[in-house]
Amino acid sequence: MSTVLVTGGAGFLGSHLCDRLIERGDEVICLDNFFTGNKENVRHLLGHDRFELVRHDIVHPFYIEADRIFNLACPASPEAYQHNPIKTIKTSTVGMVNVMGLAKRCGARVLHASTSEVYGDPQVHPQTEDYWGHVNPIGPRSCYDEGKRIAESLMMNYHDAHEVEIRIIRIFNTYGPRMDPNDGRVISNFINQALRGEPLTVYGEGTQTRSFCYCSDLIEGMLRLMDQDEHTGPVNVGNPVENTMLELAEAVIAAVGSESKIAHLPLPKDDPQRRCPDITRAREWLDWEPKVNLQQGLGNTIEWYRKLAEA
Repeated sequence: MSTVLVTGGAGFLGSHLCDRLIERGDEVICLDNFFTGNKENVRHLLGHDRFELVRHDIVHPFYIEADRIFNLACPASPEAYQHNPIKTIKTSTVGMVNVMGLAKRCGARVLHASTSEVYGDPQVHPQTEDYWGHVNPIGPRSCYDEGKRIAESLMMNYHDAHEVEIRIIRIFNTYGPRMDPNDGRVISNFINQALRGEPLTVYGEGTQTRSFCYCSDLIEGMLRLMDQDEHTGPVNVGNPVENTMLELAEAVIAAVGSESKIAHLPLPKDDPQRRCPDITRAREWLDWEPKVNLQQGLGNTIEWYRKLAEA
């Protein structure tokens, strides 16, 4: 049994990770400042004798004993991270220094939840881990994109200078129950619009692509990367099946059984045109690939949103 610290543990992915860690017998310390996390996501764990919830912001130093650290603390949707861009970049820089300092003191292995956004609007397709990216360093998304790139650099430098054990996972679009319905992400937007019978807002022509990985698959990849002893990463974890925004909108309308139409709006600045992971490393290093298809994952997510609306 390990003592595991999960920063951002009350968030969408963090709460699912806490569930899996408790299920397998770990002691879990969930740390969250509730900027985008939600106590409801972990309420079912509050009485568990191996679970502890701590309200704290990683921008400020913290002192906890842990064997392993999963760092998921950072707003992840454009609406959330652009709401307070300075806060966002401080989380990935100052906060990351605090996480790595803690890992150094404790001798803990640390996994950092990086992102496909380090590739920016990519000129290489699909994206491989050795691609350096095409990022606008002063654009509206830079607080998140460049913050995550700095966080990866901090990981590597702590590893090289202090021999801190690190793991870097680059997460592509992930969805599922517990996604904030107001987070501005495309799947949550589409589902809510379809449930209300409103037009689904597609930006530009809708030909831009994303790949969508269900949350349980993502968490499995995260755990496999942390638990193996050979590779530091980075490792892409995501679904290599590519969908256009129009295809996704039509799939959501069909899954909801809605009569919603599609409305086109101008394309946001620096919005990536294509996003799809090359998961060769994940397959070879972790024996991992996604299992849940889009139809099944959308069904589970829509069911959760329906219950949330009825509550």
